[in-house]
Amino acid sequence: MMRTLVIRTLAQAGLLATVSGILIGQPISVQGGNQTLTITTAVAGSEPVAVTNTGVRLRIRRQAAISKVTAQTSCPGQSFNLSVVVASTPIGTIAPSVDLIDGMLATDILTDIPAAGSPAPQTVPLIYTASSTFAQGNSAEMGADVHTITFTIIAQ
Repeated sequence: MMRTLVIRTLAQAGLLATVSGILIGQPISVQGGNQTLTITTAVAGSEPVAVTNTGVRLRIRRQAAISKVTAQTSCPGQSFNLSVVVASTPIGTIAPSVDLIDGMLATDILTDIPAAGSPAPQTVPLIYTASSTFAQGNSAEMGADVHTITFTIIAQ
C-alpha cells in the first residue's frame, strides 16, 4: 500500500513590468531541497492517510512592481495526488491550496506582494500534502511520482 512522491523544486524570476537593477541575488529561491513524501498508513475500510510536509520554504525578494508567486508541476505518468499551500507569510495574500497536476498551468500561491520597500528577503513556508485512494494503486505497482515543481515570481 506504500505510495511515494518525490518533490524536486525550481525557482525562477518571471518577466516583470519594470526591470529593477537594485536587487542583489535571486528574486526567489527554494530552501529545503528535494523532499520525499510516503503514504504508508490506512485504517481498515478507509482510504490511505494523507501525509503533509513542511520542509520547504521560499525565499522571496520583493520586486519593483506588485508581484505574485505561481507554482506548476511536471510529473509524467502522475499516479497520486499532491497539493501545495503557503503556510504563513509576512508579505502578500495567501491563495487557496493548489492541486499539483502534471502539465497544469502556473497557478497563484501568493499574491499582492508589495513593491520593494526593503531589500531584505522574506521567507515563506510551504505545506505539501500527498494523498491517494486505493483505486490509484501503490508505488510497488505504479512506481513513485516524481514532481518537478517550478515557482515563479512575476508582476501581478
